[in-house]
Amino acid sequence: MGDEIDYGSAYSALRGRVIELVVQATDDQLETLTPATPDWRTRDVLAHLTGVTADILTGNLEGVGTDPWTQVQVEARRDRTVSDLIAEWQENGPVIDPMIHSFGAVAGQFLTDSITHEQDIRGALDAPGARECDAIGISFSWIGHIVGDMRQQSGAGALVVNTESGTHVFGDGDPGGTCTTSRFDFIRATTGRRSVDQIEAWSWDGDPRIDLLVLPIFTPRPDPLLE
Repeated sequence: MGDEIDYGSAYSALRGRVIELVVQATDDQLETLTPATPDWRTRDVLAHLTGVTADILTGNLEGVGTDPWTQVQVEARRDRTVSDLIAEWQENGPVIDPMIHSFGAVAGQFLTDSITHEQDIRGALDAPGARECDAIGISFSWIGHIVGDMRQQSGAGALVVNTESGTHVFGDGDPGGTCTTSRFDFIRATTGRRSVDQIEAWSWDGDPRIDLLVLPIFTPRPDPLLE
């Protein structure tokens, strides 16, 4: 994925959507545990999104992406108001926007993490939306290529994914599996937001090879999640 992808605009739009959601949320909603991230409240997911930008700007990247790294972001902001979290993100975000394209392959990871957590917040607030936004398209492609590489290394053949945006082939060689789903559900499944039963319920031709579909740092949910 090259520099022609406008990560900055996609992230800026995402940030605006999330801020609008949390501003409109009630105190109870902000304090409620999110179904997709059961250890975090809605406001904790916001704290993580804010904390990532702060850590990037301060160079605090040791253990980047790990659970301890993200948990520190949440704990450090445990006693701050939601208004404070929004203000910090609004200050850091515009600085980050033009930098994202320089992150290389990590740009896709950064945006995918962000859109994943936007959808986690939407699920907690019962506010579905942004399922066909630019961030979804970018993240779908980024994840798909990782899945293709995983299948390639395992000799499983390419994966063909039929979505609302057309047919996408991830990996080289003859297809070892074909499925039909939405880009949104593909992202949710590969980031551990879907159960095995939900993934197997897609229209499949061939072995789903869920072990080569869900990204290595995640595991399928034990129970279904619709958000």
